[in-house]
Amino acid sequence: MTAPVLETRAMDLLRFATAGSVDDGKSTLIGRLLYDTKSLFTDQLAAVEAVSAARGDEYTNLALLTDGLRAEREQGITIDVAYRYFATPRRKFIIADTPGHIQYTRNMVTGASTADLALILVDARKGLVEQSRRHAFLCSLLRVPHVVLCVNKMDLVDWSQEVFERIADEFTSFAAKLEAPDLTIIPISALQGDNIVTRSEKTPWYEGPSLLHHLERVHIASDRNLVDVRFPVQYVIRPQSTTVTDYRGYAGQVASGVLKPGDEVMVLPSGFTSRISAIETADGPVTEAFPPMSVTVRLEDEIDISRGDLICRPHNAPAVTQDIEAMVCWMDETRPLTVGAKYAVKHTTRAARAVVRGLQYRLDVNTLHRDESATGLGLNEIGRIRLRTTVPLLADEYRRNRTTGGLILIDESTNRTVGAAMIIETS
Repeated sequence: MTAPVLETRAMDLLRFATAGSVDDGKSTLIGRLLYDTKSLFTDQLAAVEAVSAARGDEYTNLALLTDGLRAEREQGITIDVAYRYFATPRRKFIIADTPGHIQYTRNMVTGASTADLALILVDARKGLVEQSRRHAFLCSLLRVPHVVLCVNKMDLVDWSQEVFERIADEFTSFAAKLEAPDLTIIPISALQGDNIVTRSEKTPWYEGPSLLHHLERVHIASDRNLVDVRFPVQYVIRPQSTTVTDYRGYAGQVASGVLKPGDEVMVLPSGFTSRISAIETADGPVTEAFPPMSVTVRLEDEIDISRGDLICRPHNAPAVTQDIEAMVCWMDETRPLTVGAKYAVKHTTRAARAVVRGLQYRLDVNTLHRDESATGLGLNEIGRIRLRTTVPLLADEYRRNRTTGGLILIDESTNRTVGAAMIIETS
């Protein structure tokens, strides 16, 4: 009898971030996903059961799986961004459990900036609250392509279809003002596990998928930009060997587009052109490279290329500019952003310095009101600014490319990241 042949297809990866107001059940939902997909070690579950018993909980508090900081457990809130990993036979997942409290907006921006999908929770008893709208707006600002609204704690409203539909209608009308391309709404109970992994019998009026079924099948391949070739050079490889003297490779991660040997490419900011002679990975040569692959590109011609340069197509290039307009989320609790302030800028693999030339408005993310009289941005505030950089950036609009359209601002005196910016316009 021969051994069965195992299928070894490469599974794709879905990154998703959770968001919601305090006590909406984000950490419990993630704990439930990990528990029901059997992604926990025995000692992890035993530790959570022991802590639950010590706290006097009448049930195993699955939220403790992600609320790892002592302060989080004592206060019953999520503070830090906790990353968790699990897999099913169909897909691998990375979860960013982001805080719901308004004072941790910067943490939510950090967790959602690389997400393929945002999972927003609301308490069925409370309906949409200020934080629900805030998180929906931030997901739109960060161009998260898929949004799932989970109406949690449905067991506490007797699984009322009327309550669910009222919340769904209200959120749908608010999302229509934003750019939310794909919206799914699911009634759940994270504590009891209803509609998490399998469809629940308690919602016969709900005809949609369970949460895990949707996460396993949501189509993310088309979200990647495979048209605009963008390859920021991170490192130039020159072997330190006397036997290999003519090797020169350019290592980095493909931000967008598809690269193939024989393709004509242009190097920015120099503007020189060449052709790709080979593309190599740690496992050997490949016939094509696409995001988010990390590869080494070799060219037919000897061109002066260094870290911070970018490889693209000759007739499809990003803007080479020193003037940037961007939406920025301010993350510094000690010093506000002010016009005239100078910061270090990190954009793809390129470093520069910049001065804030202007603050056009501060945005109230709850009402979407623009305060054009604002003179600065405090912690967790969002506004539109104009930057002038010391060296040209090779930038796209954030809506077109989240990698070449995003940058961070760094306080040079403390080396702390003080702002995360999304490029709106280049000139």
